[in-house]
Parts: sequence; structure tokens; C-alpha cells
Amino acid sequence: MKTIVVTGAGKGIGREVALKLSETHVVYAISRDVSALKPSGRLIPISFDLSGDLNLLTEKMVEKGLDKLDCLINNAGALINKPFENITREDLTYIYKVNLFAPFELIQCMLPHLKRAEKPHVVNIGSVGGVNGTSKFPGLSAYSSSKGALSCLSECLAEEYKGAISFNCLALGAVQTEMLEEAFPGYEAPITAEKMADYIAEFALNGHSYMNGKTIMVSLSNP
Repeated sequence: MKTIVVTGAGKGIGREVALKLSETHVVYAISRDVSALKPSGRLIPISFDLSGDLNLLTEKMVEKGLDKLDCLINNAGALINKPFENITREDLTYIYKVNLFAPFELIQCMLPHLKRAEKPHVVNIGSVGGVNGTSKFPGLSAYSSSKGALSCLSECLAEEYKGAISFNCLALGAVQTEMLEEAFPGYEAPITAEKMADYIAEFALNGHSYMNGKTIMVSLSNP
């Protein structure tokens, strides 16, 4: 049985990933709102705002039994659809804090626990919009650029911790979630959160046996 941490687990893809993996593994499910998660022997919801001090989050998880960590899934994300000229410093700071700074700092906090595991895996959830050469959309400059940085971070850390910890980034295409609906009202994505969660869960457990330092596009549409 593996020990896994999933951020952004309160709803959408993160919730489905946490529920799926907790069927057979211990999952620490992190979200500001964990009301949709029912604690069980293997599912451990922890309410926490990732814009806070992540050392405190680490302490909370250790208090609840975290020792070695087999897999960290940085799924929490924020999206803003806004014309470039209207994006404020506050908007940009918020998007980068959630999409890049929080994963960066949480990985730092989790390193001692990852190093205790055998073949640990960090999966960063990016976006097709953050991959060079793919289609881009007006209004997503802050979101896509933050996800592009997350992809680059995954490559850098795979090299820095080669042989000790595997790092990969899954660049997701459109998935039907509340976040997508808020950003693009009325748009219907070609894949559900439940279906995407199945892929992410399987990749988190086994993907690092075949690849490291990769950004893999997971999308039903062309770039």
C-alpha cells in the first residue's frame, strides 16, 4: 500500500483522483474545502489553503501519520480568463502562487518524505495551454504561462534528483469541471473529471517506470 498526497482534492479532478486512489492506498487529500470528502481508513482529508505556510501543512500531515511519501500529485490550480491588458498584479500573483509557487514549495517540504520511499513519483498537473507550439486562447496568458513554468520545473527537478525521485508533468486538455465552467460558461469539454482521474491515478502509480522529466499532453483534441 502506497502513501499519496493529492492537492486540490476538494472537487473536480482532484477529488476523483483522491477517491480512486484511496480504494487501495492511503491518500492525504488537501483542499481549502474538504466537505465533499468523507474520511475513511485510507482517505485523510486535510483542510488547508496552499497560499499559507506549507511547513504547517507538512506538520498537519505528519501529525496524522505521514512518514514516507510514494507519490505527490500537485493538482490544485487556479484559472482566470481575462484580457491581457486588464490583468492586475494581484491577479498575476494569485495565479502564480497557486499554480507554481505552491507546488514548488510543497515539493521542497515533501522531499524528506519522498526520499524515504522506494521509487517515489511527483506528478505535476499542467495544461496543454502551457506547452510550446500548442493552440493558445485569448484571456489565458496568466494561466497558461504559469502552467508552462510548472512543466519546466518538472524537467529541472527530474535532472536534479535523477535516480532518487521521478518528476513528470501531465498537460491536460479540456476537462468538464467547475473551474472550466466558470472560465468558459456553456463550453462542454470532451472528457469528464472521472475519466481523467482514472488516467492520472494510473499514471501516478506506474508512469515513472517508463518516463522521467517529461511533459505528456493528455487531450482528445489536436494541439
